Amino acid sequence: MQKPPQIGIVISRKPSDLKGNPNLPTKKMDLLDFQASLTQAKNAPLADRMRPKNLDQFVGQEHILEPGRLLRRAILADQLSSLIFYGPPGTGKTSLARIIARHTQAQFLSINAVLSGIKEIREAIALAEETFKLHQQRTILFIDEVHRFNKAQQDALLPHVERGLLILIGATTENPYFEVNKALVSRSRIFELKSLEERHLVRLIEMALADPDQGYGYLKVNLDPEAKSHLAKTAAGDARAALNALELAVVTSQPGPDGVIQIDLPIAEESIQRQAVLYDKDGDAHFDVASAFIKSLRGSDPDAALYWMAKMLYGGEEPRFLFRRMIIFASEDVGLADPQALPQVVAAAQAFEQVGMPEGRFHLSQACLYLSTAPKSNSSFAFFDALKAIEKERQGEVPNHLKDGNRDQEGFGHGKGYLYPHAYQDHWVAQQYLPEALQGRMFYQPGALGFEAKIKTQVEAKREARLAAMLEQSDQGQAGWEERVFGGGGELLEALRDWLFEFIQGERDPLILIESDRGGLLLGEALRRFPNASIFAKAQTSKEEELLTGIFCRGKINDPQIFLASQYPEEVRFDWVLGFESENLDPKLFKPQGQAAVLQRQPWKGQRLSSFLEPNWLNSDLGKLFLSLEEQVFREFNKEEPSLVGLKLIKAEARQLPYPLRASQKRFEGWLEPSRGYGLAILGLPEKDQMEIKARLRADLMGRLLSWTSPWVLILAKKEEATAE
Repeated sequence: MQKPPQIGIVISRKPSDLKGNPNLPTKKMDLLDFQASLTQAKNAPLADRMRPKNLDQFVGQEHILEPGRLLRRAILADQLSSLIFYGPPGTGKTSLARIIARHTQAQFLSINAVLSGIKEIREAIALAEETFKLHQQRTILFIDEVHRFNKAQQDALLPHVERGLLILIGATTENPYFEVNKALVSRSRIFELKSLEERHLVRLIEMALADPDQGYGYLKVNLDPEAKSHLAKTAAGDARAALNALELAVVTSQPGPDGVIQIDLPIAEESIQRQAVLYDKDGDAHFDVASAFIKSLRGSDPDAALYWMAKMLYGGEEPRFLFRRMIIFASEDVGLADPQALPQVVAAAQAFEQVGMPEGRFHLSQACLYLSTAPKSNSSFAFFDALKAIEKERQGEVPNHLKDGNRDQEGFGHGKGYLYPHAYQDHWVAQQYLPEALQGRMFYQPGALGFEAKIKTQVEAKREARLAAMLEQSDQGQAGWEERVFGGGGELLEALRDWLFEFIQGERDPLILIESDRGGLLLGEALRRFPNASIFAKAQTSKEEELLTGIFCRGKINDPQIFLASQYPEEVRFDWVLGFESENLDPKLFKPQGQAAVLQRQPWKGQRLSSFLEPNWLNSDLGKLFLSLEEQVFREFNKEEPSLVGLKLIKAEARQLPYPLRASQKRFEGWLEPSRGYGLAILGLPEKDQMEIKARLRADLMGRLLSWTSPWVLILAKKEEATAE
């Protein structure tokens, strides 16, 4: 007669059975099975015989089981919800489940995921339903190696866990967040069991030697201290490994004439032989150790990086896997902070292919040490930000001036307006390269270490100058025309910014207001110089507000506050107010000792085109007429200084700032725009004279790189102290 199917060990008891033997036969176990189980228990390995019977006997895991901890209280009160025990082998997961079985009034079912499938799960569910119907008794289902169940098997448990029929207790050596159904994980408490410490293993060894029933207390065993320490150390936190080694040492050693089994260090070493490194190339430990290796490299800890790399190699890891990870790391985590990192690691990988093992370990070590000691930057992630922008925007037409002019320039104007960088000083010109919808977007964030620190300021300054140029081009009024004609390019803007910040001193973390700016030039520099300051910036238009927010606001607590004039926070008072061309500085903006630093252009003192013209022509009648008209043009640009009512002038320093300016066609057209400036001044002359002046200007200026100067004054002021009446 065929025996009924088994579901591992089934313990079914009523409250009156609580103090009984948990191995009592039930309806699933006959007397022959019971006798077999007793014999099997007697002949079980030492590690199995020494499993704790209650929480007081449990060794280790104090972080979850010491008095007062949640799990201990829940077990003792028999108020368990679904649990998952996660940790390395030999840390007590199954032992803890058996202790729960002894304490609970619920029916306790146990299955092993390696040996079971959907059939056994259904049988457990059916038994749980039957028990609840007949006895209104809960059922705890313990599943060892729960990660071995596939998705369908885990899904079969979910509805019964959700409705409370089953309380699931899972045990796994793999990370449950990756290997166990997310729905089951979300309905369970995760308890991580850690590798046991050496003191825990020493205690377990001593308990096994002293226990006369389950251990070797009935024998005379003398374990040398050195041997005991060796067993505890080489077991690497695994109680099962330590006890199995002790068992092997005892059963293979002959007693002496006095009946004492002597276990010294050589016997202990032979019993455990070599430390079993916890490293399964296909398991969770593989990813944990690889993660520790990469994080040690990222954390610039060469000692830890070498250790984790050695552990992987010792456990049989393929060296090419390590080189692959280091090649990725060289770009992902070092990048431009040290551009030599990538060629160094690639060269080491190529050398390894030539040399092989074991000498190839030198190349692994060299690559590891180079990366762990190199400066770090993850700025290469900028690509993924750009990719997100493409996925989101989709449409990003190439700006007309960047299109290929070789094919369609005459028909469609492709390439018209492109400024050739090599024709400008330092081979750079402030020009927009992004699609119009993305202008001002910032993907690349330069790091502050190594080589990248050297280019950080340059990259940010050019970015801010491009933004300033873009905003200038969008300004069609008088101010915009003056800027294009008498202002300057990125070099001038950078010089002005540096000049202003020469005078910004005082508190380490001041309250700063950028009252008026040029595309974030002052704002960017203020953030660099005062990273912990509270900085506010007033945008002149909603477009500028959007651009500045996109560039400088990154969702951090120290982001600048960018606002339109109508949104000004009236309750805030500032240590410094900075600006370009600020016409009215309200004393209410300042703290009692607050100061202002404002840059004001003085176009009436600006560079005259006549200074670049042929002297002999200037002495002609038409040349002298041109000179008089030119002076009239500059007299019209005479502006008042900004109002300083309520402020005390500290300093007004004027400078003629030199910078190179190329007389391009666009610049030439700006000078002679008919509605203003030179163009308007010569408009009343006979057409013949107009043509001659334009021809002279074109002949003497067009295409030349001019040594231009721009006149500015830096005004420093301080809030006047209130006087007592």
